[in-house]
Amino acid sequence: MNICLYGASSNEIDKTYIEMTEKLGEAIGEAGHSLVYGGGANGLMGAAARGVVKKGGKVIGVAPSFFNVDGVLFEDCSEFVYTETMRERKQIMEQRADAFVAVPGGIGTFDEFFEIMTLKQLGQHNKPIAIYNINGYYDNLIEMLNTAVKQGFMTEKSKELVPAFDNPKELIEYFQNYKPEEHEFSVLKKVDFK
Repeated sequence: MNICLYGASSNEIDKTYIEMTEKLGEAIGEAGHSLVYGGGANGLMGAAARGVVKKGGKVIGVAPSFFNVDGVLFEDCSEFVYTETMRERKQIMEQRADAFVAVPGGIGTFDEFFEIMTLKQLGQHNKPIAIYNINGYYDNLIEMLNTAVKQGFMTEKSKELVPAFDNPKELIEYFQNYKPEEHEFSVLKKVDFK
């Protein structure tokens, strides 16, 4: 299974996030899965890649060629795909992935996470998505989604498309045991085209 990871590229964060994301990478590698990610050498992207490599797993990096400057990209990728644009990068990561996980990150991570969640809600893919909620980082986001459900801006079924985990092995088990459910578009979006 190719697991796509979205996450921070900066090292200027609490080291717990780096350590816990490296453990997730190790869990991916130990389970015999591969990592598809944005190719970064630093932050949580680099931590995940190091963890996968440490356990003998395959790492597929995808990044625009303008990122190819000293120290930015992870040199130990099994395969590297260079793109022209950020948009193309996201598309290739989506196509190459069998599952998606968001680890803590900033605006780029949010963009990638919400786009892949939206595509699932719209029936454009039926792959598992999860949140790796280190140190409660995503508690406020989860609460925001709960508020959107309570106030009628999204359905409970849509929120259930993305469970959160704080244990890497449980997260990997969720991906391994995932059984795609067919959802009526109207159940997820409160829109009926009939």
